[in-house]
Amino acid sequence: MWFGACTSSIGTWMQILAQSWLVYRLTNSPFYLSLDAFFGQAPIFLLSLFGGVFADRVSRRRLLLMSQVIQLTCAFTLAFLVATNLVKVWQIWCLSFTVGVAQSFGGPAYSALVPTLVKKEDLQNAIALNSIQFNLARVVGPALGGIALIKLGAFWCFFLNGLSFLAVIGTLLAIRPTFIPAGTGSSVIDSMKQGIDFMRKREGMLSLIGLAFFITLLSYPMITFLPVIAKTVFHGTSNTFTLFLCISGAGSVTGALLVAGQSAQPGRAKTSLQALVVMGVMIAIIGVSYFLPLTTAAIFMVGSLMMVVFALNTSLVQAQVGDAMRGRVMSVYNVAFRGGMPIGSVVCGYLIEKFSIPVVLAGNGILVVILALYFLLIQKKLAKL
Repeated sequence: MWFGACTSSIGTWMQILAQSWLVYRLTNSPFYLSLDAFFGQAPIFLLSLFGGVFADRVSRRRLLLMSQVIQLTCAFTLAFLVATNLVKVWQIWCLSFTVGVAQSFGGPAYSALVPTLVKKEDLQNAIALNSIQFNLARVVGPALGGIALIKLGAFWCFFLNGLSFLAVIGTLLAIRPTFIPAGTGSSVIDSMKQGIDFMRKREGMLSLIGLAFFITLLSYPMITFLPVIAKTVFHGTSNTFTLFLCISGAGSVTGALLVAGQSAQPGRAKTSLQALVVMGVMIAIIGVSYFLPLTTAAIFMVGSLMMVVFALNTSLVQAQVGDAMRGRVMSVYNVAFRGGMPIGSVVCGYLIEKFSIPVVLAGNGILVVILALYFLLIQKKLAKL
């Protein structure tokens, strides 16, 4: 499962690089670039709750297979549009939205499936190792994508991404999960209410979900607007953008390795909040820096700390839920986690055009620090987990 997902993630990051650069080249607009991110993430925000209910009712493997086939089809469609010179920005938006719909059902199924492949005491390590494959792909994918984009063109980035889905489809057919949902006689809405009631009764669960939303709201725009930083701040090319993506991915792999090597211990929430403080400072530095080595180092640190925060917080959520409820709980967490991305991207895209990207990123970094300090110094219950 790890190797199949890693192969697919490499293809996905090749497409993310080429698609971001293609949208920005076609429009020369940070706002249009943010809209592409919005259309890709909005369905996840809107539909993941339903995806979580289905992940607790039907085979999670079957849901994932359907999701992968849809994403494969979208990648090949975009490759065809580029190859025939028919590609328009609205078409890219439509395909991004379709991929988002597929991920809104595949995401909760995947989050619920991974813990059924390991023992409970290995859960934190498994989550971190899963983060490693995703973020290793963030290094390899943009590097390969940058080469393919420059030497061969955007078509090959999209076509190779389509092929990469065959790897994860093959591994999904090969695995044998230890838990298969038995279904339920209750309605979809009742099942959703059961999941929400379960989370309300678990101490710190709602705080972790709220924190996931605000972290992505404030920090993810830095990833979305890396092409803008590369072009407007450093007057670079796609090579500069590729460098930033690879450095960010390398930082994330480093952070995930740190978490994967640790055993599950009390105090994980406090460690996560402390890392969040430093991450906010690094985002602010990216905003005010015009020195390429400093910006590159700060991007590495943000990638590393972001992964430490996400891996620790996800393991805290997963540790408090059983297999029968896992799909619904993780769907709510994914709504919060992924929901902050499109909202943050659109708001920041609008603000960047009104002000500038240094001002917006510096403000986001300061807000991240304030958020972490609130849970460390005022709302202290979360920090005790």
